[in-house]
Amino acid sequence: MDRIFQTIATELNVRQQQVEASVALLDEGATVPFIARYRKEVTGALDDSQLRQLEDRLRYLRELEDRRSAILKSIEEQGKLTAELTKDIEAADTKNRLEDLYLPYKKKRRTKAQIAKEAGLEPLADLLYEIPTSNPEKEAEAYVDADQGIADVKAALDGAKYILMERFSENANLLEKLRTFLWQEGTLSVRVNDGKEEEGAKFRDYFEHDEPLKAVPSHRALAILRGRNEGILNFNIIAGDLDQKSSPCEQMIADFWLIEDKGRPADTWLREVVRWTWRVKLLTHLETELMGRVRESAEGEAIKVFSQNLKDLLLAAPAGPRATLGLDPGFRTGVKVAVIDATGKVVDHGAIYPHEPQRKWDQSLQILAALCKKHAVELISIGNGTASRETDKLAGELIKKHPELKLTKIVVNEAGASVYSASEFAAKEFPDLDVTIRGAVSIARRLQDPLAELVKIEPKSIGVGQYQHDVSQTELARSLDTVIEDCVNGVGVDLNTASAPLLSRVSGLNSTIANNIVSFRDQNGQFSSRNDLKSVPRLGPKAFEQAAGFLRIMNGSNPLDASSVHPESYSLVTEIAKTQKADVKSLIGDTSSLRAVNAESFVSDQFGLPTVVDILKELEKPGRDPRPEFKAATFLEGVETISDLKGNMVLEGVVTNVTNFGAFIDIGVHQDGLVHISAMSDTFISDPRQVVKAGDIVKVKVMEVDVARKRIGLSMRMSDDANEQGEKQSTPGKPQRTAAKHNRTTNQKAQSSGEGTMAALFAQAQNKNGKKKRL
Repeated sequence: MDRIFQTIATELNVRQQQVEASVALLDEGATVPFIARYRKEVTGALDDSQLRQLEDRLRYLRELEDRRSAILKSIEEQGKLTAELTKDIEAADTKNRLEDLYLPYKKKRRTKAQIAKEAGLEPLADLLYEIPTSNPEKEAEAYVDADQGIADVKAALDGAKYILMERFSENANLLEKLRTFLWQEGTLSVRVNDGKEEEGAKFRDYFEHDEPLKAVPSHRALAILRGRNEGILNFNIIAGDLDQKSSPCEQMIADFWLIEDKGRPADTWLREVVRWTWRVKLLTHLETELMGRVRESAEGEAIKVFSQNLKDLLLAAPAGPRATLGLDPGFRTGVKVAVIDATGKVVDHGAIYPHEPQRKWDQSLQILAALCKKHAVELISIGNGTASRETDKLAGELIKKHPELKLTKIVVNEAGASVYSASEFAAKEFPDLDVTIRGAVSIARRLQDPLAELVKIEPKSIGVGQYQHDVSQTELARSLDTVIEDCVNGVGVDLNTASAPLLSRVSGLNSTIANNIVSFRDQNGQFSSRNDLKSVPRLGPKAFEQAAGFLRIMNGSNPLDASSVHPESYSLVTEIAKTQKADVKSLIGDTSSLRAVNAESFVSDQFGLPTVVDILKELEKPGRDPRPEFKAATFLEGVETISDLKGNMVLEGVVTNVTNFGAFIDIGVHQDGLVHISAMSDTFISDPRQVVKAGDIVKVKVMEVDVARKRIGLSMRMSDDANEQGEKQSTPGKPQRTAAKHNRTTNQKAQSSGEGTMAALFAQAQNKNGKKKRL
């Protein structure tokens, strides 16, 4: 275990004692949010990001140690464990290295090499390898034995070749050398399968594509892998120059095993053994392994992108407890309407038919006006799906005709609303409501509090990912769960209004306890203090410790219950209040008194300085919501479809998805536009998140519009000119580049000049947010 602690401490650049203390807390069942917030003295103030890295590495290194033990035991049982091999296995720091060392001892099906050894051909193999002056054909004659299945000299030499091939291919140091060389110098060469050009048109950017293996970005790697899985593409890893006839890896194998061609009788045969070792035994093995590495890296990046976007969406500004009208737009089926009060309770619902084919526009306006007046509605939340702009126009006319209602309209991302409306939870929550009305309720609620509503939806259905269907679903779920856990606990949860799905994300709670809390609340009324939680079935001392600080009770019997101060620290607050000659309630929010407190004077064996400082900060602004202030984008009137867009038009929009190559912006035309990373800033940026995040409201300029392909090119640089870009793209006389060269230079050009064709910008954007057809 010390080795694990030392490794993690080095990687995180922290003391080993911090790692040991953190691991002990995690092993005891403490959650990362709890440890980061309430155990700073124990961990040396490691933050949640460091603790998440620690948790991930701890899982990997423990799996590594378990595998190491299993390998040592297996080799020892075979009687082949030497001191030198033990040392190598103990020093292995990756799973790949461990498996390379284990390869010669791994139980495997009966190979051609094993059959040859059983036939007595190993001495022949050793002789030809160690004494190349020996004549292969002449020496092999002595091993011809029909009873052993060796019919002739060729069979004997083939058997000897298989023995050396297995020996050559199972050396851990050689494998590591070849693996490193291929990764550093290899080229991923992708081609279209014969006859698949038309069927696989969506993959045409990769029909003739070559680029350095180590430099393949995640979105491109996943697109190529998907193309291979669909039978459209094939690929190889090529070492050295693309037009080189023999692989430099063959020479590396020969050099490693000290095989030289000096014209001796066995030299030609040995070179053939080397060639077969590479082409038959190692090439496919290493190619599969390295493409697995590419996939793993690409998946990790895709999961990271999804997680970051999800976090931004969950922490979007809430409109707050205001009566809201939710509109789920539609044409033929009508616009579904739901009204919720300030607490999120459904108080009215129905449907209107303002659009084609019924066109009951005036009647719809009358119905909406009556609903808004009856329920004192302040906000109108409009889903951004089909008929969104038409419905937005309806809401705009409602606001103009009834200024006395003081309404504000906002178009929200409705991704996942239909998933929620058909879910088991939605059925339990609204058993008497039609599925379509539940969707309108979700649209309204996600405006009031995005976090509280979105936690009810399967994260993968929220639509802010990049190739999320192509990655490890286990790793994706684990990552998204941690994001939701961190967001929920970072904001805090109102114990008396939270749903079971929201409560289940609180530190220390699970779905069973969350449902028990809701049932207890329904039967006994609202909680008046955090201590009441101890009466909830199956909520034991450990769960209370982990959860209490993240649960809020407004206007409860103890004012501290509305803050993030943990109940275990209430006595400290009382002590601080006494020194200020005030009661706890009056001390809360009294900035001058709190800033006069000497934090160090309250440090004790029970409460360290970080805890005292955190408590004083919390008392200044108890229960402060870390999310930004609510504001809404305003879509330009008259711009409702992609055909309404013109070059150089400046629009306001909402960032719906951020990828490694840019950001997608909802500008209100039913098709998000792409701002490529090269058009996001006047200075070079390596990550779009340096400029924007999901949910941001941004100003963009229309650069290119392809109505037929439903592609919109945008820029966040107001100095860019769509006309100049069009002229540059249409300039005649420019030489054509090969596909391989074009693919290698597109990104360089885009980053350096900010220019590029629509094809260049969209070549990477093939899996947009569920709105574009997936590859």
